[in-house]
Amino acid sequence: MHRRQFLGTAALGGLAATLPMPAFAADTAALPNLAAKAAPIGRAERMARIAKAKGLMRVNDIGALLIEPGSSLIYFTGVEWWRSERLTAAVLTREGEVAIVTPFFEEPSVRESLGIEADVLTWNEDENPLAAVAGWLGKCGLAKGRIGVEETVRYFAVDGLQKAMPGATVVNGAPVVRGCRMHKSPAEIALMQVAADITLAAYRHAAPRIEAGMTPADIGAIMRAATVALGGNSEFELILLGEASAYPHGSGKPQEVREGEVVLMDCGATVHGYQSDISRTFVYGKATQRQRQVWDQMRKGQDVAFAAAQSGTPAGRVDDAVRTYYESLGWGPGYKLPGTSHRTGHGIGLDGHEPINLVRGEATRLQPGMCFSNEPGIYIPGEFGIRLEDCFYITEDGPPKWFTTPPPSIDQPFA
Repeated sequence: MHRRQFLGTAALGGLAATLPMPAFAADTAALPNLAAKAAPIGRAERMARIAKAKGLMRVNDIGALLIEPGSSLIYFTGVEWWRSERLTAAVLTREGEVAIVTPFFEEPSVRESLGIEADVLTWNEDENPLAAVAGWLGKCGLAKGRIGVEETVRYFAVDGLQKAMPGATVVNGAPVVRGCRMHKSPAEIALMQVAADITLAAYRHAAPRIEAGMTPADIGAIMRAATVALGGNSEFELILLGEASAYPHGSGKPQEVREGEVVLMDCGATVHGYQSDISRTFVYGKATQRQRQVWDQMRKGQDVAFAAAQSGTPAGRVDDAVRTYYESLGWGPGYKLPGTSHRTGHGIGLDGHEPINLVRGEATRLQPGMCFSNEPGIYIPGEFGIRLEDCFYITEDGPPKWFTTPPPSIDQPFA
């Protein structure tokens, strides 16, 4: 679990990126680059993704698919761009044609990260980019029929596409995009494994350096420096101390490390765009019996979720299994506090949070290549919270497989 958008510098170490790095965060010279041999996604894999999208478009009676900048654009084309009022987008057809539409003056920059063969449609400031899309699709014989849009495409683009193509019907392209992205390839899983290895190694570097009086920003700086030294891009560092750990995304109140209080760390890295998301909770100093009991119960909750996450099982049943166990211990019921107020897990890949979720009522069945976080935290408002988070993926046969193995005890949180 992570929320980079959380407001409050006391709670989110990642927001300390603009502050000078403390001296203790620079002790990383001996750390190895774990990503040195990680292979980025290449052209052949992207072409295989487009081929799969072609098949899904045919199954779902979709003639073409519009994708704005973001992880889906990177997934299919390699183009790393941003969203602004000036439209840059990709269009894929069910016959496999690909076009990139972008402002004329941006074409050279867009081509720098383009990882496949594609037509590049440019438009000037006094022109309508959706008219260029409509004209290109017309040449492809797709002026009518169903045109899909990736589900995060902004309304102005959807509205503009519909106006530029009055003979077409604009529909949700999620069945195509999700049908591809939810199932990770071996190459994607390998990159996620490296990202997870880096985050866990950064934890092992950071934990012994935590001292009484440190703030979340201090600890976040140590994690960030270690993550970069180990070869990853630091994605987020959410550090919650004491009572703040009882609130999944923290508190804006000032926090510092104190003897006998909980330290909850939720951190992640990216390697060639693919993410990790790992949480660890421990006590600075000696844990109380209550802290140990809640930690052990939450840790078993991970095992309950893992055991339920079998290929073919509806994703919601994983969440159900955890809540049944927790309710037997007196937590909840359901999403009530004290207990688990959020879903058991989320999809992960190029985005830290991807469809689908391990949440009540989710009927999508787990299938090979799907990757999830496993984090059924227990939160006690006014006291503390315990969250352990490890990610896993569904295998072709047999049980799911961990990216990182959950820790054995509150005294060995990074084992």
